[in-house]
Order: sequence, then C-alpha cells, then structure tokens
Amino acid sequence: MGSAYLDLIRIRFIMMLAYRVNYYSGILIYALNIGAYYFLWQAIYNDQTTLGGFTLAQMTTYVAVSWMARAFYFNNLDREIANEIRDGSVAIQFIRPYSYLMVKMMQGFGEGIFRLLLFMVPGMILVCLLFPVKLPTDPGVWALYLVMLVFSFLINSQINMLAGLFAFFVENNEGMLRMKRVLVDLFTGVVVPISLFPGWLAVVMKWLPFQAITYLPSSVFTGRTAGSEALHVLGLQVLWFLVLIIPILWIWRMARTRLFVQGG
Repeated sequence: MGSAYLDLIRIRFIMMLAYRVNYYSGILIYALNIGAYYFLWQAIYNDQTTLGGFTLAQMTTYVAVSWMARAFYFNNLDREIANEIRDGSVAIQFIRPYSYLMVKMMQGFGEGIFRLLLFMVPGMILVCLLFPVKLPTDPGVWALYLVMLVFSFLINSQINMLAGLFAFFVENNEGMLRMKRVLVDLFTGVVVPISLFPGWLAVVMKWLPFQAITYLPSSVFTGRTAGSEALHVLGLQVLWFLVLIIPILWIWRMARTRLFVQGG
C-alpha cells in the first residue's frame, strides 16, 4: 500500500511536468509581486530602523521567502475534492481499498515537490539576484526551515481538504473556496506580517493555524525567531497538524453518512 501512495506522488509530479511552461511565467509573476512589496515596504519604512519587529533587510527577506514558500505549499486540493463531490465520482472512493484523504494528500505532495524544484528554487535564485535578500548562513536554520516548510504544506493542505469536503453539505461552495484563498493569504502573513496586525487580531491569530503556514516559519528563516523559540515554532506546527486531523476525519465520517442517506 505504501508503494501505491509513492506512485501517486510520482504520477502527479509527471503530470505537472507536462505543464511546466506555465510555471516559468509564474516565476516572473511571483518576482514582480515580491518587487512590488519590496518597494512598498521601502517607502513605508522611510527612515525607520524597525517595524513590527522587522528591520528592512529582514522584511525584504521575509517577503521573498514567504512568497516563494507559497509557491511550494499552494495547491488546489479544495477544488479537486469539491469537483469530485459535485460530479459524484467521489462515491467510488468509498469501496476502494485505500484512504481517499491520503490519496489527495499524496497527489498534493507530488505537486508540491514539482513546485519546489521547478518553481520555488529557481524563483528564489532569481529574486536573490534582483533584490537584497539576506539568506541565513547557519546550516541548522536551513535544515529547520525545510522541516517547517513540509509542515506548512501539510497544514495548508489540511485546510484545503476541510474546505473541499464542505461540498458535501452545500450545493455550491465556490464562493467559500474563493474567500478561503483570500483569507489564507492574509492570515498566514504572506500579504502583511502578523506582527503588524491590530493587537486584538494578532491575539486571535495565535489561536488559529494560519500563522503556522507562513508567518512563523518565515520569522525563523529571517532570524527574527531563533534558538528555543524556533523549536517552539516547529512544535506549534506539529500540534496544529495533529489537531486538524480530527475535524477532517469527523467531517469525512459525516459526509459518508450523508452520501449514503442521499443515495437511499
């Protein structure tokens, strides 16, 4: 069974290779986004040395690594699941000898590996050539960040799966999926670091999983969070990954019951 899941990763990776030309333009689009934010933050800082706990150099690196991390963990699992629920093809998954949820996760991981190798890495190289991005010199920070990046993918994918599974309970969840995408970009800290949120909202974000996707790992990468605090961030990611398994399995169980009732 394990080899079957590995094959799913390989198949999705090969499928993505067929559309690799689309991602070359995506690298340029992400570089333009990063450039726009770089000049914006430069104007906002003006003569200030720090803002929200970030120096301008840290903010530049934060923006670059946050957008490039998004290139890795982003996927369309929510839409894939919702479409399969709407067209009824999900029904056959109930009788197959493997976990549908695990299948979707492995497919998303195959896409993530493709995005890492052909989107994130070349994109980061381009951005480092264009903007004053300061990469960490400590190999330990790189190793820790790569582990965090994997959990960023897992947590984001779990949120996508939850959003997609809601298609069992609503006639059309397209609006919810679009709203979810905007909220994830905002609340993960891709658009604005969470440390710059209003006080009450920053407190609320500490009780939600979004900060564990981008803001916290990028803070470690930029050196803003180091030492035992960095390990604490990793612990938070692991905790959210485990916590999110519960609602996914609960909704999946509820969805199966609902599907059987509709079919009866």
